[in-house]
Amino acid sequence: MTQPESHDIRIRKLFRKTRFGIFVLFGAIVLSTSTLSIRTVSSQLSEEYESNSANIAKNIADSSVDILLNRNLATLQSLIDQFVEIQSIRYIYITSDTGEILAHTFVPGVPQVIREGDPFATEPVERNLSGMGDFVEVGSPILAGVAGTVHVGMDLDVVRLKIQRATGQQIYLICIILILGILGSIWFVKLAVTPLEELLAFVVGLARRDGDATRDLKVLSRDDEIGEMARLMLHATGGEAPDPAAGAD
Repeated sequence: MTQPESHDIRIRKLFRKTRFGIFVLFGAIVLSTSTLSIRTVSSQLSEEYESNSANIAKNIADSSVDILLNRNLATLQSLIDQFVEIQSIRYIYITSDTGEILAHTFVPGVPQVIREGDPFATEPVERNLSGMGDFVEVGSPILAGVAGTVHVGMDLDVVRLKIQRATGQQIYLICIILILGILGSIWFVKLAVTPLEELLAFVVGLARRDGDATRDLKVLSRDDEIGEMARLMLHATGGEAPDPAAGAD
């Protein structure tokens, strides 16, 4: 290995920790941003769907008062069948003031988990129904619970799919920013390495007493710290700066 090649390797080693630190920094930014984004989107979409389900349950409760008072269960069944066609709503059932299930959209029958649940619950509750999947169920009382309760089940698989789509787009953008940031950092490190390589070559030339005048002039004429160090080293060795006119020739 030649001497200049050895110096180039030393320069690269000098900035190895810097490059590693940049990778770690950008990786931490991407990881934290992605985690925060996923949690935020997941929370917002879940709250939005729960709110929509609660509004649907309230609408059904408000619309079914007269139907329940007239005990028209066929009309009540027709009413909830229309709402279950809304995306993410998988099931609806209505219980009476005594807890009896008056109408439902389950096929072929009401799951045992539903039968064993609280028929008057209105707070969101997660359910796992065998053969159907995971759901969040919300309820709304009819006439403050005197006439019964409407229960609406929201399919969590649909919500998770929307969350994945929303967060996936954001992660793609973050990854692009990560790649551009790393490439940009490598370019900036290269800008810092180049003057050091010129200074190192100048010092090697001084040690060998074979410095090139044009190259020496380029380093010595710099107005930054590299130029100051080169002029200081030249002064320490008792040398003189090359004539600019000679370098130009």
